[in-house]
Amino acid sequence: MKLRILGLLGGMLIAVACTPTVKMEAPDKPIEINMNINIKHEILIKVEKEVMEMFDEEDDMF
Repeated sequence: MKLRILGLLGGMLIAVACTPTVKMEAPDKPIEINMNINIKHEILIKVEKEVMEMFDEEDDMF
């Protein structure tokens, strides 16, 4: 009986000792976010041959 009680007490002590603790502290320096972003894009337009001919005809009119 004593052995069982000692085992339970020992188990409880181990369980209490293993509980994690979380510390939250404010940083000493302010947080710096560097946002150097370069956005490059290309737009490729494919025009059908008929449409190009239509524009060429309009140029000839004026």
